[in-house]
Amino acid sequence: MEIAAQIVGLVVGVLVVTAIARRFDWSEPLCLVLAGVGASFIPGVPDYELHPEVVLLGLLPPLLYATAIRTSLVDIRRNRGPIGLLSVGLVAFTTIGVGLVTWLVIPGLPLAAGLALGAVVAPPDAVAATAVARRVGMPRRIVRILEGESLLNDASALVALRTAIAAIAGSVSLLEVGGDFLLAAGGGILVGLVGGKIAYLLRARMEDPVLDTATSLVVPFAAYLAAEEIHGSGVLAVVIAGLMLGNHEPRMLSGSSRLANRLNWRTIQFLLENLVFLLIGLQLRRILEEAGRSELGIGPLIGVCAAVLAATVLTRIAWMFGIGTIRRLLRGKAWPWSYSAVISWAGMRGVVTLAAAFVLPADTPHRSVLVLAAFVVVAGTLLLQGMTLPRLVRRLGLPPPDPAEDALQEAALLHDMTRAALDELERVRRPEDPEEVVDRLRDRLNHRSDAAWEQLGRQSELNETPSDVYTRLRREMLEAERTVLLDTRKTGRIDDEVLRRVLEALDIEESMLTEPEEIDLDDERELSTPAATAGSCKHLAKAPADTEPETPDGCAECLRDGTSWVHLRLCLTCGHVGCCDSSPARHASAHFHDTRHPVMRSFEPGESWRWCFVDADLG
Repeated sequence: MEIAAQIVGLVVGVLVVTAIARRFDWSEPLCLVLAGVGASFIPGVPDYELHPEVVLLGLLPPLLYATAIRTSLVDIRRNRGPIGLLSVGLVAFTTIGVGLVTWLVIPGLPLAAGLALGAVVAPPDAVAATAVARRVGMPRRIVRILEGESLLNDASALVALRTAIAAIAGSVSLLEVGGDFLLAAGGGILVGLVGGKIAYLLRARMEDPVLDTATSLVVPFAAYLAAEEIHGSGVLAVVIAGLMLGNHEPRMLSGSSRLANRLNWRTIQFLLENLVFLLIGLQLRRILEEAGRSELGIGPLIGVCAAVLAATVLTRIAWMFGIGTIRRLLRGKAWPWSYSAVISWAGMRGVVTLAAAFVLPADTPHRSVLVLAAFVVVAGTLLLQGMTLPRLVRRLGLPPPDPAEDALQEAALLHDMTRAALDELERVRRPEDPEEVVDRLRDRLNHRSDAAWEQLGRQSELNETPSDVYTRLRREMLEAERTVLLDTRKTGRIDDEVLRRVLEALDIEESMLTEPEEIDLDDERELSTPAATAGSCKHLAKAPADTEPETPDGCAECLRDGTSWVHLRLCLTCGHVGCCDSSPARHASAHFHDTRHPVMRSFEPGESWRWCFVDADLG
């Protein structure tokens, strides 16, 4: 009963602190750590001991897996160079740099013990990095690199720690170090690939979302244990399996299974990652008590912790700017210095660092001091870097992900999907299929595509687009349907299983009625997409950037006929202004079919994106 009460207390604490942090837009990881530190000194608060096995086996696998299944394998491959330099090269550099500093500032400490602490503080935390990145709004490439680094660097750091611990007990040759690393990496990759393949084959045959979700919960623990059993890297096995399954998920699961899987893992990740930061703070009192029994005085302890924290931060900065300089000297180009600055400052440490510190053997010289130094690195980086990283990103002027660009790419993708679906409809339909059913399918697909294009004209004078009206009215209709269902439930005339099935259908439809996302153009950026260049389409390459409109006041045909439009499009060949496909008459598309003029431009305020009707390409 006592253990259950403590678990409930921790969860309630997480929910309260997280809600307060979100209310005032504070850093959630930092608030949770500070709350834990404060609670650790309150009389009567239980002494929570963060056992390393609980973290390394109970918390780390599901956290890494939850991040891996949402990480793009394409992005990992595209950024494999920077990710490799950070997850392997930087870990080794930090291990050696921090190890040497620790060896110099603690009298009588063996170099192997200093290197062990260097390995402990080497890996930035995946949870802390992504949490801060989401809050800051960094450029997506930086976020992808940080996520990839955080997923893969734990394996390198734990292998380095294992080697350093072996060196504390006796001599370890360079050959043994290399062999241990290759065994850990090779074993982890092999188990991850095999485990991911087995899980894929099993889950591809499951139609029950509950059974599929239960199976997915087993995967990270099974991969971790299997890899560790053959002395491979359990962390690497979990990451590889998660990346594989995340990449194959759209093909192996039904829609309901994907919805359930996504929601369940988001909930698990939320609870575990925030619970971890609260537990980190709750360790402080016990760590201080153990460090207080050290032969070092208060002054030397403070000096050691400050030196280790400074070495941890500075080695990352030195590595990032050193690599940038070398790449410029050898290749003549590298990513911008602003990227190097942000990545070097986004090195917050977390649960892996503290758990690895507790892995140090009890007979390690100055063990309590090393554990305290590791805690200071975790708390210090969260406080120093976590608090100042948003300001640094804004100061450097790095652009956040552009919702206007996202909306444009989404609309173009849905257009291509709709065209492919309609072509398939014409291919598979039978002569006896009712025409009204086929028309209904066409209307549904066209509505979805048109709704995406409507998002691009949010700056127009139109208060509600057709899709906005549809969403508003359908929500009110669903509420009326749900009222009838609940009233019927009170009478007991309908079986509860039937009621639940109908209610679930209503909930799924309501979840598809997403609120329109406002596109922020206050910074006066033009709505465009660098992903689609004029070089990808000969019509876009030849078309002028702009053309004098024939009817600046609106759609030529709508003005003539007295009808209305939703958004406007400008033909770059002749200057004709026509209404979009969400408008009743679709005059822009009709103009293309009549004249074969290939390229049009948005004629809405603040938008300059172009569209080729012939190649269905953006520019």
